[in-house]
Amino acid sequence: QVQLVESGGGSVQTGGSLRLSCAAFGYTYSSYCMGWLRQAPGKEREGVATIEGDGTTNYADSVKGRFTISRDNAKNTLYLQMNSLKPEDTAMYYCAADERYCTVRDNMRADFHYRGQGTQVTVSS
Repeated sequence: QVQLVESGGGSVQTGGSLRLSCAAFGYTYSSYCMGWLRQAPGKEREGVATIEGDGTTNYADSVKGRFTISRDNAKNTLYLQMNSLKPEDTAMYYCAADERYCTVRDNMRADFHYRGQGTQVTVSS
């Protein structure tokens, strides 16, 4: 059974940094596409970043140059380093996993078979 447990959320001021972590259990972590999703109040859930098992990454335009996704296959852990945070980054952030590829017709996957419970990120101006 796939389990994903996020940590590292919190409250920061504009321009600050946070690092999210996601511990994965119950499957062959290294072979799965992993990603981060977020959902702000009143908005649809959106993809933030994805990373294939071989380390290939993809980012939403809104976070390129500010966020970095990485994975440690030996520790079954996914990370999201978030720098230069903005109030519009405020959202619940979810770790996600899927046995399929991270790209769908050249677009970053936003639908995943598995998702964690989420961790809140709040950025104040």
